[in-house]
Amino acid sequence: MSKVILITGGARSGKSTLGENKAKELGKNIVYIATSIAFDDGMKDRIKKHKESRPSHWATIEKYKDFSNIVEDEAFLQSDLILLDCMTLMISNLLLESNIDFDNCKIEEIDNIEKKIFEEVNTLLEVINKYNKNIIIVTNEVGMGIVPSYKLGSIFRDIAGRINQYLASKAEEVYITISGIPMKIK
Repeated sequence: MSKVILITGGARSGKSTLGENKAKELGKNIVYIATSIAFDDGMKDRIKKHKESRPSHWATIEKYKDFSNIVEDEAFLQSDLILLDCMTLMISNLLLESNIDFDNCKIEEIDNIEKKIFEEVNTLLEVINKYNKNIIIVTNEVGMGIVPSYKLGSIFRDIAGRINQYLASKAEEVYITISGIPMKIK
């Protein structure tokens, strides 16, 4: 039976560091699933720093969708623990690739993309469970900040909040990090 650990917190709160430390503690053959896309210099720098912070012997799979075919990757098959960093970037990527005009779209379009995002999350959890892998999922807590002033920001916050609640309900352990201090909340 696979184990799910969820780590949440605000931006630069220490989530990734906690995820990496938990992975080192719990796994031997670790695969890091990187969900980010290097779309600008700032993101390229973040990716570089994340790569430098984790052990070089960890395998990396760059992926934010189509998790049913992750089983074709030998590193996944050989792993005993998966570290996915981060769920909110995965959600962002899926929202943006939908090419929806978020300022003028209908609620049905938003509901459909949210359904697709949930399907991706469920596919990931099903594959993890089927192949008896443990997973640590890093995600941002997006509901404690300022209410977004633009529609896409509100849509993202709402979907990410519901995904986080869902993942927390599936997880055996949930941690929140604040100023680099982790707290176990489940």
